[in-house]
Formats: sequence, C-alpha cells, structure tokens
Amino acid sequence: MPTDADRAALSVAFAAPLDRARAEPAADPRDRIALREHVRDVEIGAFQQERGVTQRVRFDIVCEVMLDAEAVAGDDVDGILSYDTLIDAVSAELAAERVNLLETLAERIAARVLAQPRAARVFVRIDKLDRGPHVLGVEIVRSRARLGPVASAEGAAPRPRVVLLGPGMLDAPGLEAMIGRLAKDGPAIVVVAPDGTAPQAGHKLAQRRIDLLALEQAAWRLAARDPRCVVIASRTELDWALRQGNLSVWAPSRMVLDATGGPEGADPRALTRWLASEFDAREVVLIGAGEGTDGERVLASPAEL
Repeated sequence: MPTDADRAALSVAFAAPLDRARAEPAADPRDRIALREHVRDVEIGAFQQERGVTQRVRFDIVCEVMLDAEAVAGDDVDGILSYDTLIDAVSAELAAERVNLLETLAERIAARVLAQPRAARVFVRIDKLDRGPHVLGVEIVRSRARLGPVASAEGAAPRPRVVLLGPGMLDAPGLEAMIGRLAKDGPAIVVVAPDGTAPQAGHKLAQRRIDLLALEQAAWRLAARDPRCVVIASRTELDWALRQGNLSVWAPSRMVLDATGGPEGADPRALTRWLASEFDAREVVLIGAGEGTDGERVLASPAEL
C-alpha cells in the first residue's frame, strides 16, 4: 500500500516543477521524465456495453530516474532512461490482453517501467474520457523498493504439451490412462471439443459466446472424471500451473474474449493452435480431431498417447 509520503508525492507528481519543489523535501531529489496527455483508443471496461467498442483513454506517466551524471554530461543516450520506455510500456500492456479495470492496467504499466534498471519510482495516471460529461480515472504510485515480486522476472514458464480432445473422446477407451500419462510427463493443457452442435443464436457475437461456453461445458465434464484435471480460465493461473508442472483443462472464454488480435471464432482446432502459440508449446497433439498441420501429432484415440 502507498505510504503517506507516496500519497503526498502523488498529489504533486503531475504538477509544475516549482509546486513539486515546494511540496517535497529536498533530501534526495531525483530527476524525472514524463509522458503527458498520451491518448489512445482502447477497448477496456467491465460493463457489457464497453465490449466490442473503443473509448479514448489518456495516459500520464512520470518516472523518477537514477541519474547517470557522466552519460548526461557526455550527451550519451544509452546512459539514460528513454522517453520511449514510457510509451512502449503503454503499448505493450494494451497489446498483451484486454483488461476490465484501469487499476489493473496502471499496475501493469508501472511494473513494466520499474523493470528498467534506472527507474526508481513511477506515477501513473489513466483517465477515461468518453464515459460521460466528466473524466473518470485512477492514479497510482509505485517504487522499486516496495513493488516486490511484481517487478521481478521469473523467466519464461515451461513449454507445455497442448492436447485437443475431439468430439466423442470423453467417452473413448483409454481416457483415464491418458490423463495419468499427461499428469506425469510435465506441464500439459487440454482443450476439449464439445460433442454435437451448440445451440444456434442467429447473431455472430452471441453465437461466439455460446460456442465458447460449449467448450467450457466439455472442459468441466472432463474435470468431473478425474481430480487431476483442473479447469483454468485465466492466463495468470495457467502460467502458474505450468510452473508447477500441473495438468490443466482450458476454459477459453476469458482469454479469448480479452485477447487483442486473437481468434475470432470458436473452432476448437483454431483455439488449440492459438493457445499453443501463446504458451510456446513444445508439442501439439490432436486426438480424434481431424487432420493436423506440420509439426502436430494426430492420434485416433486417447489410448494412443
């Protein structure tokens, strides 16, 4: 949680330099770089009417930096924290996935900026400009000293095996044995195709939701067969499960709907391939799911795995 000193600093972080100088002690002054009034069109928000549309979002970021006096004196751009770092942090987080909360986006941007070795403290303000005759926003302050594990890189998660179970495979012989082999052989993510055709809605967006829910129902059917099959919906939890070497069953709606540039439909094979690319899978296995592409292993039944 921010300290009283952080809150005081935040109140003047975006103020004029003279106002900041008057409000803050001069014991350990730091230089600052700033990105101001950076406006982007963003799909963000927790309400249904905010999905599928963009709204103007304004970003203001101030970063306190640890000065390399020699680099500044020598006019050496490689020795300072570039302004592009702030713009790139915004762009990277907007491209990573759709988020509901400004607070979440601000937290992730702050963590990305503080991952830079010369960044000491960062102030992030994000405002929604189109939610009415007013501005809605959030301001946070984060420091390297207290950010803790958010700023620490854990390295890439282990590369999983991604397995698609085609229609009818939940009742195929050898399923329980397959689950046992997957559970013992490193991290794996299972995608389960539904049996039959999902109800038809006659509306593209509604049909996509229905088709994704059909895959989630199939995932829960598999989970009911074996306690080792844990249904997971979020990227963060999947990443954690991979690091633990666990077997996961994917519920795709959340990740697919929040993805930027992700698959538009709900075809199980397309979703499986997208998931595999997102987690740099070491192998993709299609079981009873039709023909594969180069590099995919195609099996007729779970017993063959």
